[in-house]
Amino acid sequence: MFLDHRILPGFSFSEKSFELNSLTMAQVEKRGGLLRKSSASKKPLKEKVVLMYDEIFMTEDPSKCSPRFWEELFLMKVNLEYLEGKLESLDGEELMKIKDNINCLFQHCIQALGEEHPIRVVNALQTLCALIRGVHQKNKSTSGFDIINMLMGFDKAELCMKNLMESLDSLLCAEGSESLKSLCLKLLLCLVTVTDNISQNTILEYVMINSIFEAILQILSHPPSRREHGYDAVVLLALLVNYRKYESVNPYIVKLSIVDDEATLNGMGLVIAQALSEYNRQYKDKEEEHQSGFFSALTNMVGSMFIADAHEKISVQTNEAILLALYEAVHLNRNFITVLAQSHPEMGLVTTPVNPAPTTPVTPLGTTPPSSDVISSVELPLDADVQTSNLLITFLKYSSIVMQDTKDEHRLHSGKLCLIILTCIAEDQYANAFLHDDNMNFRVNLHRMPMRHRKKAADKNLPCRPLVCAVLDLMVEFIVTHMMKEFPMDLYVRCIQVVHKLLCYQKKCRVRLHYTWRELWSVLRLSTNTGQWKEAASKVTHALVNIRAIINHFNPKIESYAAVNHISQLSEEQVLEVVRANYDTLTLKLQDGLDQYERYSEQHKEAAFFKELVRSISTNVRRNLAFHTLSQEVLLKEFSTIS
Repeated sequence: MFLDHRILPGFSFSEKSFELNSLTMAQVEKRGGLLRKSSASKKPLKEKVVLMYDEIFMTEDPSKCSPRFWEELFLMKVNLEYLEGKLESLDGEELMKIKDNINCLFQHCIQALGEEHPIRVVNALQTLCALIRGVHQKNKSTSGFDIINMLMGFDKAELCMKNLMESLDSLLCAEGSESLKSLCLKLLLCLVTVTDNISQNTILEYVMINSIFEAILQILSHPPSRREHGYDAVVLLALLVNYRKYESVNPYIVKLSIVDDEATLNGMGLVIAQALSEYNRQYKDKEEEHQSGFFSALTNMVGSMFIADAHEKISVQTNEAILLALYEAVHLNRNFITVLAQSHPEMGLVTTPVNPAPTTPVTPLGTTPPSSDVISSVELPLDADVQTSNLLITFLKYSSIVMQDTKDEHRLHSGKLCLIILTCIAEDQYANAFLHDDNMNFRVNLHRMPMRHRKKAADKNLPCRPLVCAVLDLMVEFIVTHMMKEFPMDLYVRCIQVVHKLLCYQKKCRVRLHYTWRELWSVLRLSTNTGQWKEAASKVTHALVNIRAIINHFNPKIESYAAVNHISQLSEEQVLEVVRANYDTLTLKLQDGLDQYERYSEQHKEAAFFKELVRSISTNVRRNLAFHTLSQEVLLKEFSTIS
């Protein structure tokens, strides 16, 4: 039979028999819990669930007069706004008076998670979300208010959380409803992000003890589950890894660092790659709109004097949550490095969507999957100029977009995190091996900042080169396009460090890279001109004494060889012959330690940055959960009948 949960007061029913059609019901005023407005002489009718909530907020045990109170409650459609609003309206003293009833509600929610009927489980999960959020909201303005005691009671907290985590683990690993799994992940995200600083969330101690790490891995390793829930699972894992990571042993860090299952790591990489690809696609679409629209015609008339402002308008909300997940995987798990270079067959398949393509979401990409089902329905096609792709290429393209403009705080954080990820990659021996592999050549179309003195390179002219060239291109691009008044020194230093680490590998492994270094080694013009950077440029130029010595020594020899032999342009072999013949007379200054560098350390140098970053991500995830992800329409449609 059809199940509608908006029940009139005093209506008797059973689980097997329920005959109230929702189409005959008036629209519900959710905040007040009203079924309909009535005449002035009559009191407005309230939802049955609202009346039951009101009983819970009394000091008496609601089940005293109604033995079936808790059974009936979880057959009701949850009114999240009313329940949270009721909690918010009470002061700390009033809330403490009904602590026993709150504890009882929390415990009955957990018991309901083991029920056969999925509708009870759905309502219990959503009630838990409302309880957790509502009590934490109250805690913000109340000193001496203990969350654990208010929700569960100190004496029962350990057992309650053990039962809760075990139930969530079972639901996530079962072959049951995908909606239930989705709601379990939403509840966990709600639990993790109720405080801005997740390390101050004491309930997470129980999430550390009763780990759901294996359940998250199972979601990522199983393609259908990954397509449905991969994004939430990856974001949840990234947040859990950051709980008190500098203060105590975090089991999620330990377990993530030793994962070696190929299907799991590839699944995680695919989720990250698709989220970043969606960002790149949205940016490209907006860029094309501006180039083909009214603004393009306007700039043709008035010139490019406003080109920087135009570029800012086509920016897309950054995705720090998925970047954090990528960082933790690269930083903690050496096995994940192999995933960076692997092509993703699912992303390479161009499929025709059965349904219309989803519209651009109104919520920031840093807080929710790019669209309701980008990951599950339509696999993103590769760019026309790229034969194969992988996570690293997608990440480099993403980085080339967010690093163009670092004025916005979120883009600054994203740009910095991109450079930290590249720093970790540049230090890894295996990563360097495939970055410099001549047999792994790619055409990587990085986004370049519009500038007056250069034209945009045609995509078809891009050479096919080892991936290290794309990394170097990205570093050089940032260096030459961010000569601004508020100089981003921190990001510049990180760019130089990435280049330095790559050069150290090339020296150590005797790799000769065919790369145009001219743009990177052009500080010379600044040292010869009068300006504020002359002194600094002179110091850098002096440090390049060996490079200048090599150029000054061999250029005349090469020109002389060409003149004697009447050759207008020498081949590589002829130049090499000149170098070999004149190498003994070359004098270089001996410099020690150039091939040494200080390895990256998060705890000692980046702890403050990551604390602030995780705080920002937690806030965004919580905000998104509050307004979008707990809608019951899909859930109630799936469970609209009771067997």
